[in-house]
Amino acid sequence: MSAVVSRIREPLITGNKTYHQITEDLVSPTEKTPTKEWVIGFIIAVSVLTFGVFCIIWTIWVGIGAWHLNRTINWGWDITNFVWWIGIGHAGTLISAILLLFRQKWRTGVNRAAEAMTIFAVLCAFLFPIIHMGRVWLAFFIMPYPNTRGPLWPNFNSPLLWDVFAISTYFTVSVLFWYTGLVPDFATVRDRAKGLRRKIYNVLSFGWTGSAKHWQRWESLSLVLAGIATPLVLSVHTIVSFDFATSVIPGWHTTIFPPYFVAGAIFSGFAMVLTLMIITRKLLHLEDYITIEHIESMNKVILLTGTMVGIAYLTELFIAWYSGYVYEQFAFFNRALGPYWWSYFGMMFCNVVSPQFFWKKSWRRNITLTFFLSIVVNIGMWFERFVIIATSLARDYLPSSWSLYSPSWVEIGIYVGTFGLFFTLYLIFVRVAPVIAIAEIKHILKTGGDQYVGENAPHHHHHSESHS
Repeated sequence: MSAVVSRIREPLITGNKTYHQITEDLVSPTEKTPTKEWVIGFIIAVSVLTFGVFCIIWTIWVGIGAWHLNRTINWGWDITNFVWWIGIGHAGTLISAILLLFRQKWRTGVNRAAEAMTIFAVLCAFLFPIIHMGRVWLAFFIMPYPNTRGPLWPNFNSPLLWDVFAISTYFTVSVLFWYTGLVPDFATVRDRAKGLRRKIYNVLSFGWTGSAKHWQRWESLSLVLAGIATPLVLSVHTIVSFDFATSVIPGWHTTIFPPYFVAGAIFSGFAMVLTLMIITRKLLHLEDYITIEHIESMNKVILLTGTMVGIAYLTELFIAWYSGYVYEQFAFFNRALGPYWWSYFGMMFCNVVSPQFFWKKSWRRNITLTFFLSIVVNIGMWFERFVIIATSLARDYLPSSWSLYSPSWVEIGIYVGTFGLFFTLYLIFVRVAPVIAIAEIKHILKTGGDQYVGENAPHHHHHSESHS
């Protein structure tokens, strides 16, 4: 991975920007009144979220019977959506942590939004297992706490419990990492604000003054958090894959799942970041900061991880054939030619064929094509989760218990509602915080040397005290 990352060209920030212009460009979206597009987007997002909340209340009121689960397929859309959202949440921490450790400058255009996206996606994912419990008010039973009425300890052998620990840890570290990066920028917004707004941003920025001591502590904390987050990126989706891999169901019981799930998560996460960044770039006029080079670098990662996912699919097919195990062979035969064949071929096309367009440089740099393919990839990754869960369960060892599954309106409503939650949070975030890390952009321009030429280049005036 590091070899690929290091070969990606460092993008320039276009135009001769002074420090003041950068601050102006990145802070002004939080100060001006919202644009018409933002207001329309926010109204749509909140409406969709409201419908999702209605469907959740309906589920809790009526019971899980409101979903079309049956005795054979007892996970349905619920765990499909859970794994999908967790996968999307992967790119943020990966972009920030791993690329920070590799000292990749091209991360700065996308890392802030990607980290925010991680947090919002994990919140969306967290809804599903909680609702799937049926009795939501008993969710506290999954936490291992001592209790006087006898043992309440959950089953530590269950991968579903490992999920609880992995995801809560991942969420905590992601929030800390994201907020740490925001502190200097909150201080920049505070220094330009007045009245109550200034007081709020003063609290948010923890009284940041920008002294050398503050910067030094900030940098070391960022590195420590990046170091903690990097193994988490790999472990979280590995543990999510254990939900399937530790079972004995044909099509699930396979050792390739952990690395294949991690590659798929990075793949879908990067695609989602691209979808969001292209929209944000257009609406907030940030073409100088999220450059074509950034988009091209992201597309290279998508090409790499998409190819890895394709190799994983072919390995699965080969192992099923090579094992000589008739049930495993039937599971894959059923995926491709059974009642859910459309989802299998949809997955194959979206995840294996579509990223291959990015071998051509002009296509990697084409914004419209990139936007379209980033959505196609995420549709394909949703199909992948559905194929793994629904087709493996639909036809098991006993033909007498075979059944088909299609979602009810409630399940579709909850899934669509999570998009409402995601975009509501994202739109609020764009209004209250700079969507690109101001401090890091300035740091790159300062250390970039030849990247920064022109009459606007900052001159470093040495004060006489420093020479004394």
